[in-house]
Amino acid sequence: MSTLKDKCAIVGVGETVYNRDSGRTELNMAVEAANRAIADAGLVPQDIDGIVKFTADSTPQGELAACLGIPYLRYYGELGPLGGAACGLVIQSAMAVAQGVVNNVLVYRSVNGRSGQRYGSGTVTTRRGLGSSAFTEPYGLLVPGQSSALRARRHMHEFGTKMEHFGAVAVAFRNNACLNPKAIMHGRPITMEDYLTSRMFFDPLHILDCALEADGANAFVITSAERAANLKQPPVYITSAAQTLLAGMDGHGRSWDESGGALLAPELFGEAGVTPQDIDVVGFYDHFSPVIITKLEDYGFCQRGEGGPFVEGGRIEVGGELPVNTSGGHLSEAYLQGMNQIIEVVRQLRGQSPAQVEGAELGLVDSGDGSGALILRR
Repeated sequence: MSTLKDKCAIVGVGETVYNRDSGRTELNMAVEAANRAIADAGLVPQDIDGIVKFTADSTPQGELAACLGIPYLRYYGELGPLGGAACGLVIQSAMAVAQGVVNNVLVYRSVNGRSGQRYGSGTVTTRRGLGSSAFTEPYGLLVPGQSSALRARRHMHEFGTKMEHFGAVAVAFRNNACLNPKAIMHGRPITMEDYLTSRMFFDPLHILDCALEADGANAFVITSAERAANLKQPPVYITSAAQTLLAGMDGHGRSWDESGGALLAPELFGEAGVTPQDIDVVGFYDHFSPVIITKLEDYGFCQRGEGGPFVEGGRIEVGGELPVNTSGGHLSEAYLQGMNQIIEVVRQLRGQSPAQVEGAELGLVDSGDGSGALILRR
């Protein structure tokens, strides 16, 4: 997508408190996150003329616009599947801005993912045997954790990956979360022993391998590079963007093939003119800890099959060689379907994260099995 390189920037971010029983409507939380993002950019709601959302989000764009006091929208849109929507919506927004269709786009996600419809229960993701799920759901593969467990076991079989490697991811992200006061698991560190003795959830995945279902909302604002230069916050430029939808996906971001990151990487790094070794901070969609290992391999941070040893020894923690999910990610901050990873990388590149990576200039964000990815720069 050469026409997008450095033409647009993320200029405002906002989020609500993350918890497990909000007692609020998803619309109410969306309004709060949106107002915070707009104010963070130094704008007012009437400056927003485009709004995009996850297809799965219950809050309509027009209803949110009315609550914000926006008289009309020049552009609106939505995107699925669930996981890949975060980066994909950034791409969609940037294309609209770059083509002059719209000036300032608000991207949002608001969900009572713990107190409302829970992803882990299957109420959101189960397809009732429709389409390709007719070949999987009758055999017990009803929720994403079950298919992810099969993929994790395959990696263990082919490359000798161990439970301790998955545990290293969980421990690292919990350590990162302990630096982040907004994280649900802030102040609650875990050890490898805690991990290994935790309840088995989907063999070989323990409960600590699974994303933290949560209530909350995220939002951010995208505008042109020209307008960004005159706004409140240091702009974070979208220097490269790519999407892929693997053949065989079941409509909810799951694939029986490998992560699409391996397909995205050449275009993503080539367009930015950088290599994996140039990346200072990473935000990966971590619905389950084994996916971090495969994404590190697919994006070229290590060789295929070497992801398990790569995550050991604090290498992916703040202060390590390649800090990943410095806010705690979905495992220990909150599961907001990739949105909070984007917000955290933006803060890192601004130098404003409570878990700051010193001198961070380039960040990679991936959402949902490689179905959307960005390289951001300060």
